[in-house]
Amino acid sequence: MISDKIYRHKQNILYGVSLALLLFLLKWLELRFIIIDHIFEIYAGAIALIFTALGIWLALKLTKPKITTVVVEKEVFLHTSDFHFNKEEQERLGLSNRELEVLQLIALGLSNQEIAERLFVSVNTIKTHSSRLFEKMEVKSRTQAAEKAKRMRLIP
Repeated sequence: MISDKIYRHKQNILYGVSLALLLFLLKWLELRFIIIDHIFEIYAGAIALIFTALGIWLALKLTKPKITTVVVEKEVFLHTSDFHFNKEEQERLGLSNRELEVLQLIALGLSNQEIAERLFVSVNTIKTHSSRLFEKMEVKSRTQAAEKAKRMRLIP
């Protein structure tokens, strides 16, 4: 059945294959002449690409900061029996009583959700109090805020 179709259209198939071969030959010759006529530009472009890639790689390698993080662990002993609240420091920083409550709960290691549940407010309110605390105390993290508050004797 298939061979019968091929036999009936043999002339059309041969004509199509010969046209495809002729087109392939013409394109190959055209490409060959283009490459021969523009060989210098092709080599210059290839060298430019290689050096561009090398420059980008070298720039990334040289400008990458060499930062090493050192973690120092030490035990801290706090005597809470002799704790005296520093009211002057609270006034100097402009901390409200609610912000102090949030700070104490942060120091206990509670999450925003847990603090919100204890104080009966929304999580967004706790986030606002936390960001204002960080701003007033000039710190960037909960750990830094808790440590600085202990040093300033705002929390036990």
